[in-house]
Amino acid sequence: MKQVGEVEFGKKRTLGTPEEDQKLIAYIRRYGIWNWTQMAKPAGLARTGKSCRLRSMNHLRPNIRRGNTTKEEEIIIRLHRVLGNRWAAIAARPHGRTYNEIKNYWNTRLKKHFLKSQS
Repeated sequence: MKQVGEVEFGKKRTLGTPEEDQKLIAYIRRYGIWNWTQMAKPAGLARTGKSCRLRSMNHLRPNIRRGNTTKEEEIIIRLHRVLGNRWAAIAARPHGRTYNEIKNYWNTRLKKHFLKSQS
């Protein structure tokens, strides 16, 4: 497994800078999202398309909420009973959270409580 900072496909992995974020936002506003694998270079970013997609979806969307999820725990548990590990489908509900954030929250906090209540 590669560590942060190792070179992959000729590009160095780094955290997103505010300048890169502004370039990505401006490019998406002007041209829209058409092909993540092809748009990094025309946007002027030295990143992979996957990196641009994840940055856009998990950090730059204005409707994403951060912080504690107290009231949503019941909703996540209920949806997990119905949908299983379909995190994108669970995140599509009006939570304002990314599928990755919900999945990580489930795996780190809720799963233990859920398994205790099942037995």
